[in-house]
Amino acid sequence: MRVMTYEQLVVLHAIVTEGTFRGAAERLNRSQSAVSHMLKKLETEIQVVLLSRENYRPSLTPGGEVFYRQATRVMQQMKELSMIAKNLSAQQEPEVFLAVTATFSLKPVLEIIGAIRDQYPATHIRLSRESMGGPIERLLRDDADIIIATMDGVPVEQVEALPFAQVTIVPVAHPDFEPARSSHMKTIAEMQSYTQVVVADSGSSEFAQSRDLLPGGLRWTVSDFAAKKEILLANLGWGGIPTHMIDNELAQGKLVALNVEGYQRRQSQLLQIRKRDKDAGIVAQSIWEQLRRD
Repeated sequence: MRVMTYEQLVVLHAIVTEGTFRGAAERLNRSQSAVSHMLKKLETEIQVVLLSRENYRPSLTPGGEVFYRQATRVMQQMKELSMIAKNLSAQQEPEVFLAVTATFSLKPVLEIIGAIRDQYPATHIRLSRESMGGPIERLLRDDADIIIATMDGVPVEQVEALPFAQVTIVPVAHPDFEPARSSHMKTIAEMQSYTQVVVADSGSSEFAQSRDLLPGGLRWTVSDFAAKKEILLANLGWGGIPTHMIDNELAQGKLVALNVEGYQRRQSQLLQIRKRDKDAGIVAQSIWEQLRRD
């Protein structure tokens, strides 16, 4: 009885994700002929043509689409099984690095880290607060093991991502700030003469992101949301802040929501994210599982 192998599935996955046999060969550090031979052998064994070779870039056939979807599930299950086997005999790693977007409250993460620390006291936990493109840069450069961030700029084929939390961001200012004195919608042109306070992107230019920036307006850039909040409370500008950071100030009227064209209250979906091709140690895996259950 002919049986397909996991290695053949890896080859198929590489061809599909890279888009060419040559790209798959380079990724797998094999010859192009070896990659072609392994795919052909797989197709022969299952008696299904998986890829159309009519164009420069091979494409999945209808049957190939169905097979590939299931193959990716099998590969993920194999990875998880391998991780379980590894963790059964593994020693805890010396360090785990988490990068969390600055828009999210640290409390839920700290509760998990506290429990993990008690369970694995020999592992040093590094926790970094990052803004904008910072978390994804940490992840893709293999600095961080797990990040909590949005999927903006994240290459989806390289990561495993699970929904984690939602954050609401609202533009606010001091009640005496001139645009806050009336509730009518302010146009972008009207707001350009008022200082917008923004948090600096902790990512480099390669991973830099820009979000909610008023075009052509005056701008102050600060290092974190704590500084931004202090500036807004001092009636020196306006800007968006996650509601969990200013619930008390909004309730007490120390800050008020602004009605600005194109800058309405925004829901930001955060995910827990890690790289698919990076082996997780026993502590990193435990943190990942606890975050998923939170």
